Amino acid sequence: MGLPANFRRQGLLTEAAADALEHVPGPAAVISGSCSPATLGQVSAMAAQHPALRIDPLRLAAEADTAAAAIAWAMPRLARGPVLIYTSALPQDVRHAQDALGRARAGALVEEALAEIARGLVDGGVRCLVVAGGETAGAVVSALGVCGIRIGPPIDPGVPWTVSLGEPPLALALKSGNFGAPDFFLKALGQRP
Repeated sequence: MGLPANFRRQGLLTEAAADALEHVPGPAAVISGSCSPATLGQVSAMAAQHPALRIDPLRLAAEADTAAAAIAWAMPRLARGPVLIYTSALPQDVRHAQDALGRARAGALVEEALAEIARGLVDGGVRCLVVAGGETAGAVVSALGVCGIRIGPPIDPGVPWTVSLGEPPLALALKSGNFGAPDFFLKALGQRP
């Protein structure tokens, strides 16, 4: 946390270099694959105020069109505000899915589906994504072909807003599971570039 201030004092970093991001207009969505306690609280807070769809890994294994159905669910709702699509679950539910599918397969199904959903949402016009979970964020960024980002102001310690390079520009907040306050998703959406 102290490094940016140190670089600014030395004239190596200006406020504008790290903090100014252009506004990225367009609908917003939250995608969560993290099952950390912090993220579970953030999912609960978001779901209390916005449309939310939970995807069960067992359903992903059984139904080939689950990602397409989630995109179809989200698209008409985005005109009224952000939506949440998540696989986040309590530890016992995660264990159940891992026991039924195998740990590696359960994880791969979730990451592939959430990446496909993110790609479908962006293809449908979404320009702002808040993504929870390190593996989920990696899968989403890869699926979207993001080759670089500009880093902006922090939402919470350790989690800044970013804007992707290239076209179309995307406002991205990418967080690991246990980062952020209970209202992180809501706060992020309220501060979006």
